[in-house]
Amino acid sequence: MTFVRFPYGVGGQQFFEKNVAQGAPPWLTTVTLASRSSRGGDTIDYVLLDELAALVWAANMAALDLHIPQWRIGPGSARRPPDRLVFDLDPGEGATVVDCARGAERLHDVLVADGLTPVAKTSGAKGLQVYRGIRTRTPERPSAYAKALAQRFAAETPDLVTANMAKALRPGKVFIDWSQSNPAKTTVAPYSLRGRDRPTVSTPITWNEVRACRQPEQLTSTADPVLDRIDELGDLFAAVDSNRAPLPAP
Repeated sequence: MTFVRFPYGVGGQQFFEKNVAQGAPPWLTTVTLASRSSRGGDTIDYVLLDELAALVWAANMAALDLHIPQWRIGPGSARRPPDRLVFDLDPGEGATVVDCARGAERLHDVLVADGLTPVAKTSGAKGLQVYRGIRTRTPERPSAYAKALAQRFAAETPDLVTANMAKALRPGKVFIDWSQSNPAKTTVAPYSLRGRDRPTVSTPITWNEVRACRQPEQLTSTADPVLDRIDELGDLFAAVDSNRAPLPAP
C-alpha cells in the first residue's frame, strides 16, 4: 500500500508516502521490497492493510488516498506477476467522465470478445477504470496488451481517444492510460476516499450505470452512499479477484 496523506486537512499540504511511517505500531504488518526506481539496491518497507485495525491506523494517519499495485506478495516477500489488468480512463480538458463512460463501453465489448469480462469503477476523481483479474507469468504482458488496445482505439477514433501520455494531446479527449498494470505503477484502490473538499470515493459500478451515464453527477459517489450501495448490491469489485483468466496470446 502507498498513501497520500493529508495531515493538515484536504486544503493543506499533502504528501505521498511509500515507507511505513515512523512510530507505526509493532503489530502492523509490513513487507520489505526492493525499490523499482533505484539501481542502488534500496528497499521500501510497505504497509499491508490486512485487517480492520490497520485500516483504522491508516485513517488516523490522515491517509485518505490509498493506492495499490496490480500484484500480490508471494512466498518470501516476492512480487508476483500482475494478476489484475487495468485501464485508467482520464478525461482531458473539455472532456468528462461521460466521455470516459463511452470509452469504457468500447473496452468492455473488446475485452469480452477476448474472454475477459471486466469490472468498472470510478476513480473517485474525474475518470473511470476498467479491471479484469488475469493469469500471466510475464510481468510485462498486461501493460503490453493494454497498450495495444489503447493504441487501436486511438487509431480508430483519434478525435476521441489518445494513448499518448503527453498532456498537450489530451484536450477534448480521453487518455487511456495503459501503463497502470506495470509492476512499478499503482492505482487508487477500490472504495478509497479521495482527498477533496467533497469526500468522493473510488466506487465499483455496474455496466448498466456506465451505459446510462449522461451527466458526470451520475457517476459521483461519496462515503455514505457507497456503504448503502454495498448493502444493496454487494461488493461489485469482488469478481476481479474471484475469477482470473489468461491473457490472449499476443
